Amino acid sequence: MAAEADRHLPQSAAIDAYGKGGFRFAGMSHRGSILCLPQGIWAWPVARPEEIDAASLERVFAAGDIDLLLVGTGKAPWLMPEALRWRFRDARIGLEVTPTGAAVRTYNILFAERRRVGAALIAVE
Repeated sequence: MAAEADRHLPQSAAIDAYGKGGFRFAGMSHRGSILCLPQGIWAWPVARPEEIDAASLERVFAAGDIDLLLVGTGKAPWLMPEALRWRFRDARIGLEVTPTGAAVRTYNILFAERRRVGAALIAVE
């Protein structure tokens, strides 16, 4: 199963579409949530905001080359726990937590501007 969890697109890409439980990017589609970083796009095993924690975001903290992480929380807003927010402050990574649609739109704009941005996006129906 570990090899399955490491499967990813080894490059960053804009998000072409989202909804119906997944995302389209780089001519592909993926069912489920995704984690987009400058090094690539990975399946992200998070289905609800309450599942977001330091462990689910470890790849973000290890990346070391992003200035801002956009967190797409599904259809509804969500307040990230303060302890996790401090983890981002300590790592000097900016953080924006919004519903997935807004996070995708912002990610695509910043990606097109070649900014050092990442996104953790919960899939929506």
